[in-house]
Amino acid sequence: MGQTDVTATSPEARKTASQRWDAIDVARGLAIGAMIVYHFSWDLSFLQLIGTNILQVPAWRWFARGIAGSFLMLAGFGLALAHVQGFRRIPFLRRLLKVGGAALAVTLATYFAFPESYIFFGILHCIAVSSVLALPFLRLHPALTLGAAAFFLIGPRLFTSPVLDAPWLDWLGLGAADPVTNDYVPIFPWFGLVLIGVAGGQWLLARREALGLARWRAASPISKLMIWAGRKSLPIYLTHQIVLLGILYGVAQIVGPSPSAACRQICLMQNGDPALCPSVCSCILQQVPERGLWQRLLANKAAEEDNMRVSRAAQQCMRQRPPS
Repeated sequence: MGQTDVTATSPEARKTASQRWDAIDVARGLAIGAMIVYHFSWDLSFLQLIGTNILQVPAWRWFARGIAGSFLMLAGFGLALAHVQGFRRIPFLRRLLKVGGAALAVTLATYFAFPESYIFFGILHCIAVSSVLALPFLRLHPALTLGAAAFFLIGPRLFTSPVLDAPWLDWLGLGAADPVTNDYVPIFPWFGLVLIGVAGGQWLLARREALGLARWRAASPISKLMIWAGRKSLPIYLTHQIVLLGILYGVAQIVGPSPSAACRQICLMQNGDPALCPSVCSCILQQVPERGLWQRLLANKAAEEDNMRVSRAAQQCMRQRPPS
């Protein structure tokens, strides 16, 4: 057969499987690193240090979804490993309080920082609630768990309705309109990824290879760094944006917005047509690329000759536009 059911073998095997795996910490550390890359890019865009709005770029949106999905699958996988010897109530409650408390802290912090788009059900909220919802699946066959995962993944296509747009139901993710928030990870469909992680953990624990993977220990400096990041993922998540935004805000005060961002902002104020500004500004910036000039224009501190220079470039670019 070539397979051994770890959950039914010796207590030593079950104990080994339930201990912390370096491999899982490395995977979590890679996810943390990817998250920092995404948030660094988001901050550059938010502070207009770059001209690209990454929220409007499909590749960046899929990158963010992939990061969130990896955290959720790892959370489910970790649940299966942690409770392979039976439900460990005290460690589970301790972890739930830690994640739930961190989620509450994120809500409070973002409510004061971004009151119009604060995070009320982001990745940490989803992990906390999903950890409770996933408990019954820890003793089910992986096939049943995968079936439930499919239900949650396709649920938005089947059950989305304006009736479920009430704010107190937004955590479900079945409303017809997404709420305005900086991080939105509702139960539908994201809990399905947690269940995939649970099923993946159950499947792996039924195989001999699980013990070898559980005993693997990192040796290289990079993998050890990833393990450290994986084991400190929660404090890194809670603090990295404070550090990034603090540094980049200071940079923004010195260098000002990028020429592309400044041009689009001026264009919107003067023209009001968001569809027109990107193409026109791209043309204008080929003739007037200086960053300092655009910073002065945005602050209404530009010299008359600078205003005339940009105005002539804008008129020329408008004449070159194909008729709509």
